[in-house]
Amino acid sequence: MASTNVNIRMDADLKKQFETFCADVGLTMTAAFNVFAKKAVREHRIPFEIGYDIPNEETREAIREAQQMKADSTIGKTYTDVDAMMKELLSDV
Repeated sequence: MASTNVNIRMDADLKKQFETFCADVGLTMTAAFNVFAKKAVREHRIPFEIGYDIPNEETREAIREAQQMKADSTIGKTYTDVDAMMKELLSDV
C-alpha cells in the first residue's frame, strides 16, 4: 500500500509534549497517528485512550520516603503478622 503525507497543524509546545509522550510509550508520532486512524476507521468512533499514570510530586516524595524507610532498618519495626502488630500497637494505649 502506498504511503502519503498528511500535514497537521498544532501548537509548537503541544508538538514537543506529544513527541515526548510518544517516545515514552515507544512510538513515533507517525506510528501513533496511524494506530489512531486505523482503529478509528475499524470501530467508527474515537477509539481509545493511551496513557500511563504520572504520580505528582507529593506522591513521588512519599514513594521516596517509603523506599528510604524500607532501606533504613533503624526507622521502624516490621511485622509479618497483622495480629501481632495490632496487639503491640494496642498495648501502648
